[in-house]
Amino acid sequence: MKALLALSRLIDAINLRVGRAVTWVTLLVVLVSAGNAVVRKVLHTSSNAWLELQWYMFGAMFLLASGYTLLKNEHVRVDILSARLSRRKQIWIEIFGVLFFLLPACVLILVLSWPVFTESWLTNEQSSNSGGLVRWPVKLLIPVGFTLLVLAGISHLIKCVGYLLGRCEDPMRRDVAKSAEEELAEEIAREAQSRGV
Repeated sequence: MKALLALSRLIDAINLRVGRAVTWVTLLVVLVSAGNAVVRKVLHTSSNAWLELQWYMFGAMFLLASGYTLLKNEHVRVDILSARLSRRKQIWIEIFGVLFFLLPACVLILVLSWPVFTESWLTNEQSSNSGGLVRWPVKLLIPVGFTLLVLAGISHLIKCVGYLLGRCEDPMRRDVAKSAEEELAEEIAREAQSRGV
């Protein structure tokens, strides 16, 4: 288990670095978008390349940050039922979800997206827009982003098993402060539990 937890820490470090780098891409998207708008309004000219660059960077933000988002436990979950269960049962549901939904879906997307990228790379596919960019870099983002998400899923799975074995902290704990709604819900749950409801 120690070796697996070390692997999990390595995967987390990779996704953490990528996630932090993506925050700078967000700034670049804003600057390119603003610059493109100013040039279009002031100089009355436009560039498909700049517009496509915005799209590429926007895609990069979401695809490359998916592993980071899972690492930070910020993926959207519908916790209506599982929120009422014990933490151990929640972890078992998490393991089931990773094994039977997250990993298979990511692997399927990887298998299907790789040939699309390689064909684009081999043909040096260009945008159909005049002055547009080559397409293969944005198509490469799909398998890279989903590889990062697969790795994050494996790391999350290791941490879930480690938690069940008492070897690591709760992998579903959030590092952010609770919202007022979350604190109120917890207070109501504590009161209901103390009353035996």
